[in-house]
Amino acid sequence: MRVAVIGGGINGVMSAWALARRGHDVHLFERGEQLMGATSSASTKLIHGGLRYLEHGEFRLVREALRERLFWISSAPHLVHKLQLVLPVYKSSRRPGWVMRCGLMLYDWLAGKSNLGKYEWLDRGIALTRFPELNCTELLGAFTFFDAQMDDRALGLWAGSEAVKAGVRIRTASEVTSISETGELRSNGVDQKYDLLVNIAGPWAESLLSRNGISSEHQLDLVRGSHLVLSRQPQHAFLVEVPDEERFCFILPYHGQTLLGTTEVRQSLSEPIACSKQEEGYLLRVYNHYIRPAATDDDIVGRFSGLRPLIRSRSNPSAATREYAIERQGQVLTVFGGKWTTSHALGERIAVLAQDVLSQSGNS
Repeated sequence: MRVAVIGGGINGVMSAWALARRGHDVHLFERGEQLMGATSSASTKLIHGGLRYLEHGEFRLVREALRERLFWISSAPHLVHKLQLVLPVYKSSRRPGWVMRCGLMLYDWLAGKSNLGKYEWLDRGIALTRFPELNCTELLGAFTFFDAQMDDRALGLWAGSEAVKAGVRIRTASEVTSISETGELRSNGVDQKYDLLVNIAGPWAESLLSRNGISSEHQLDLVRGSHLVLSRQPQHAFLVEVPDEERFCFILPYHGQTLLGTTEVRQSLSEPIACSKQEEGYLLRVYNHYIRPAATDDDIVGRFSGLRPLIRSRSNPSAATREYAIERQGQVLTVFGGKWTTSHALGERIAVLAQDVLSQSGNS
């Protein structure tokens, strides 16, 4: 049957691919000139379980993400590689070492057979020998653990090419301006009818519904995540606490430079999606708290931002769930939220739900 997928980010691409593999005639609509042009190419470049999500009790999400991590490594080993991360512990750390140890033990356990390697504790002397760039003041030691790193744009385009091979027809520069619960959509002034619409437009998914008078149970928090690229050639990857906050930041080697991020700033769709001066200062302060020698504005060679659609939280963005939710409104399936790492699992879920919708409507 004819299915339209609205949104050319990684979740849309993976959903379209899964639908096409099940024999559906799939058209993917992307408002930009190319796939992966917005949020999905502005990530922290990690395929990971989300260690920090354990603090919020998101065990199901972390387990799924850890297992999906193995899917990406095995499916695209030329674009995804194992990465050792260092988690330093200081006297001033908000989380004592035993808390971090418990989290890492749980992380390894949730990974099960898909674990990439057991975490390890290094005493201060060994940690400074192996990671001499760390600030030594009040350092107690460091944990090491494993996740994976990728080039988000390249990996997303690879997935897009696989989707095309499966039969997906991709329509770029094709913003969908109108949809209906009976399966009609309008793009570039042309009305079209489909058996099913999958609204997976990321930050724009909720607004597409509201503009067309379709109500939904979920609402999105739009959270800008900004990154800096520094002209440093680091040898190690770090996950560090933001001083005086509950948040974490990543300091990563990436294409011979340092990738630093991310921030979390609520904003609206009407505001520019760009790294502010305040965010630059914030990220540099985090870097300089942990790494020697210190970096300055002169070390910044790039910056980028993406708008993450998180299911609304009454508290701060850091506590907002990274889970996704799927709603059905007639012949429309809408996805709220979603993570890069779990996009394959989300696509498989969409394909199953699509079959249910089509069966109930008399199509197959």
